[in-house]
Amino acid sequence: METYSTAKQKIEKEILRLQRQMKTLKVKQRRPIITSIVRSMQDNEITIEELTQALESTKKRGAKGVSQSKSVLPPKYRNPATGDTWTGRGRPPRWILDADAAGKERDSFLIK
Repeated sequence: METYSTAKQKIEKEILRLQRQMKTLKVKQRRPIITSIVRSMQDNEITIEELTQALESTKKRGAKGVSQSKSVLPPKYRNPATGDTWTGRGRPPRWILDADAAGKERDSFLIK
């Protein structure tokens, strides 16, 4: 009968074998793509420097070509008791929900 330790060792060996197999498959899949890129670069006389510059500019812009920085919205509501604020977007904070439940108008918390 197999012990826990030997069963675990067999499984770990199988995992390592499968990971090596996956790595080999990735290399085989990428090889024709890289060949195609190199051929296109040669056909269009694109230099490594141009490619590097293009990659850097896409990193700065982000994946979709738009700025990645999110602008911070100014608060729209303020709790006069604690000074807590809320922009009016997303899930309302507890103090707004409590005020709604108490029958207070949300507009009474508007920052003017």
